[in-house]
Formats: sequence, structure tokens, C-alpha cells
Amino acid sequence: MSNNELSFWKRIIKSLTKANELGQEEDIMTDHDYDGIRELDNVLPPWWLYGFYITIAISIYYTIMVFADPENYNQENEYVAEVATAKAEIEQYKKDHPELYDDANLVALTDPADIAKGKELFASKTCTACHLADGGGGIGPNLTDENWILGGGFKNIFNIISKGGRPGKGMIAWEGTINQKERQQLTSYILTLKGTTPANPKAPEGDVWKGE
Repeated sequence: MSNNELSFWKRIIKSLTKANELGQEEDIMTDHDYDGIRELDNVLPPWWLYGFYITIAISIYYTIMVFADPENYNQENEYVAEVATAKAEIEQYKKDHPELYDDANLVALTDPADIAKGKELFASKTCTACHLADGGGGIGPNLTDENWILGGGFKNIFNIISKGGRPGKGMIAWEGTINQKERQQLTSYILTLKGTTPANPKAPEGDVWKGE
């Protein structure tokens, strides 16, 4: 079949592959014989050769630029620049969203919706595994009495939730898992447990907290 008889797409494919027509193997048969198996002298497909040549050209260009402009074509410099850019973007994001990161002026929330969200977080973040659903304490301390091991009040509880409790006691830092607003809601809910009556309260631990 001549090229003129082929469809447009078949001509494109043939030009990219230079594949020989079936039944014309004798024209490209070599003299090599391996146990009765003979070899065809097929050419490399042009699309493969073009990709190979382009790869060589890019490699040569990149090699030249590495030596000609080492400041801009240096992986270590690129890494340092990317890290600096990322840090700047993070700081800008913190400035644009102070309510998520500036905890110096945070206070306990009283809105019922926030307290409800805090209660939901208390259950979903497995606080109940150590403190029980009613806050009476199990592995962890009782959250309903006036005694606190690391200090009570909003700021202390918020800090414990954010940074974690005593080393080796199982209380992990949550600041990398839940955002600031959620930690504020969780802290606010825990404060509402004070004075409640759990089913099986754990004995007081720590000192009586008299601060805010």
C-alpha cells in the first residue's frame, strides 16, 4: 500500500515510527540466523530519536549554564531561596490571620456554638480516652475539680493542649493537628467541666488552682 492510499493519521503514525508493512519482511531480513530465527533490520523510530536528541541538547545546555551561571543554577542556592520564600509566605499568612496564630490575647469563649464545637473536639480528638467523656479522669487527671498538675485557667490549659503535657505521660501536642481557634474552643469547653459531677471522679491531683 502506498503512502498516498493511507489515511492522514496513518501517514502521521508511519512517519513517526517508520514501521514496515506486514508481508515485506524479506526486504529487511538480515543474514543473522539463530536456531532458525532470523533478524529484521528495523530502524529506530523517529519519535524516539527526536526525544533522545532533545535530551542530549537539554543536558548540554544545563551543563553549560551550571558552569556559566553557578549562582542561579545551583541546587543548594535554589533550596535556600525556596525555604526563604516559604518562610516569608508563612509569616505573611500569620500577619493576615492573627486570629489563628496570635494567642497572647486569647480568652475563654462563651458562645454556645463554640462550647459545642469544643465538646465535639473533646470526643473526636480522643481526649475521652484518658479523661473520660464526663471529664472525671481515667489515665489522665480529673478535669472537673479545682486541682491542676500544670496549672489551671484558660492560658495554662490552652498551652498544655498546644504544647503537650508532662514528658512520658501520653499527653501530646495538638498545635500541629488542630488550629488555634479549635484549641481555644476545646479549652473553653474544658473550663465548663469545672464543678460538674462525673460518674466516677478520679482523686484530685496537683495543686488547687486559684487563678483565672
